[in-house]
Amino acid sequence: MRQIIAVCLALIGLVAPSVSAATDTVTTSAGPVRIDAVAGPFEHPWAVAFLTSDNALLVTERGGTVWHIAPGGARQRVRGVPASVQTGQGGLLDVVPARDFAETREVFLSYAAPDGRRTRTTLTAARLSADGARLTDLRVLFAQDPAIRSSRHFGSRIVEAPDGTLYVTVGDRGEPELAQDPRATIGKVMRVTRAGTVPPDNPFVGDPAVDDQIWSLGHRNPQGAGLDETGRLWIVEHGARGGDEINLPQPGRNYGWPRISYGTHYSGLPHPASAAPGLEQPLFYWDPSIAPSGLAVYSGALWSDWAGDLFVGALKSGVLVRLDRQGSEILGEERLLDGAYGRIRDVREGPDGALWFLTDSDRGALYRISPAE
Repeated sequence: MRQIIAVCLALIGLVAPSVSAATDTVTTSAGPVRIDAVAGPFEHPWAVAFLTSDNALLVTERGGTVWHIAPGGARQRVRGVPASVQTGQGGLLDVVPARDFAETREVFLSYAAPDGRRTRTTLTAARLSADGARLTDLRVLFAQDPAIRSSRHFGSRIVEAPDGTLYVTVGDRGEPELAQDPRATIGKVMRVTRAGTVPPDNPFVGDPAVDDQIWSLGHRNPQGAGLDETGRLWIVEHGARGGDEINLPQPGRNYGWPRISYGTHYSGLPHPASAAPGLEQPLFYWDPSIAPSGLAVYSGALWSDWAGDLFVGALKSGVLVRLDRQGSEILGEERLLDGAYGRIRDVREGPDGALWFLTDSDRGALYRISPAE
């Protein structure tokens, strides 16, 4: 039952503009949890990134703004953000701090970069000033090729692997056949070094017929990604009217889009097939679609029953989905929040072991889920 607490956000250290101070209590399989409004409003926020153990963080807005929020709640706009194109689903998208952020102050951003009348999903590294006010030393690590005029399916989630290499997901940009084109870096999971070079153990290194930045191919629009306890990459990607997928992308493997998929096209026509030789099956799929965006692999820090489970945000139904995972198997799902907060764009585990999520609207907000007292 929702319990609205009528207090000013200033009492918990937040500054205007702010969201209404609210605490909800929700029943879950791990017991009751509380959901606190932490910061906002944000205009169509896309990603949240934790910088320090005391919850200093960054929030991106698709319109091109990065906000730095200090542990006490003070909020400032970050200058020096790379230029992006706000078109359709494009704009400023993901942000991730480097594993060695405390020493290097380096962060990674993805966005729709302009190229004439076209755009490219682009991955950039930059340094955040000590006061959180400015990005400097911008350098492009990856840019999708070819540039595309479409305003759809940018993908754009970033994950830094334990070895320091970077994965970035790239959607099919509304050109499905390019997901099967081995020379196009579209509809793929890409893997590059922090210097923007090709890791020598990428699966297609030495094959002149395939772009050697490609890790896996045949993806429609992966907007959630995270590492499990063994360092394996998990992704969640949009289907059309069905066929949203959970995948564990393996090097050099083809995940089938648009050759195979579950669900139907937006036209109502079925996909050509749901399986074919040489094409990988999803580990889990939704039909009808929930429009997934944002994925976190939970450590179990505050809820041991959920250790290793996947949490996926849904744009269409406004639920937070917990996928019960054992190894590489998905055993079932639990749906939380029941649409009470709107479209969930990003989900992260914070340094405190709590689950945090962002809602996508013109007055989006950041929320924290923790055990109820």
